[in-house]
Amino acid sequence: MAGHSKWANIKYRKGRQDAKRGQMFTKATKELMLAARLGGGDVDMNPRLRMAIDVAKNMNMPKDKIETAIKKGTGEITSGSIEEVVYEGYGPGGVAILVEAATDNKNRTVAEIRKIFSKAGGNLGEHGCVGWMFEKYGVLTFDKNAYDEDQLLEVGLEAGVDDVVDDGDSWEVRTAPEDFIPVKRAFEEAGIEISNAEVSMIPQNYIELDTETAKKALKLYEQLDDHDDVQKVHTNFEIPDEVYAEMSS
Repeated sequence: MAGHSKWANIKYRKGRQDAKRGQMFTKATKELMLAARLGGGDVDMNPRLRMAIDVAKNMNMPKDKIETAIKKGTGEITSGSIEEVVYEGYGPGGVAILVEAATDNKNRTVAEIRKIFSKAGGNLGEHGCVGWMFEKYGVLTFDKNAYDEDQLLEVGLEAGVDDVVDDGDSWEVRTAPEDFIPVKRAFEEAGIEISNAEVSMIPQNYIELDTETAKKALKLYEQLDDHDDVQKVHTNFEIPDEVYAEMSS
């Protein structure tokens, strides 16, 4: 939608992450533990762990903390049990919200997540109520002023790019989740700067909200994102330019 770039949603989220670096270390540690527990500690055999290590390194997490988190995940170091859980619900304006969490107490976490939804004018739904609206992709974003579509396709097609999406002032390159790491490496080796890279749940369609509803939806997003057990929040609403400018200032 013109004037409502999805890249603005990413920039807003990244700005929040940069402002709360300590909490991001906690989230990265949990992801390292989960990835190692579910797929083992060998990065060559565990793409999710490789991705988690990349994220941790990008935020300058110390090497010893990364190694400790992996050992906790594989059981080499004794620690509390962390479980992966997904919550689904609706926010203001009927927007779909998908929440990925990592918790050592599912009963406590679901009660707190339900309360956040309710207070913000949304509601926590049953499993599957909105999940069907999203598809998992590896997503890499590039500055449109720096690169054209042909440059990205030249590097990306051989590595496994599925699609290149025109998103206003940026290009959004999508891959199958299993191809994300080799595609990311291919662009890095070609010297092409990546603005953002992640495996994410992409909505099939986006909802454009009016200014007031967007502010309410953003408030719910922020409260969920600030919860200690929440790893990622995925939504299908776009941030109007004026709201993005106001919230980012």
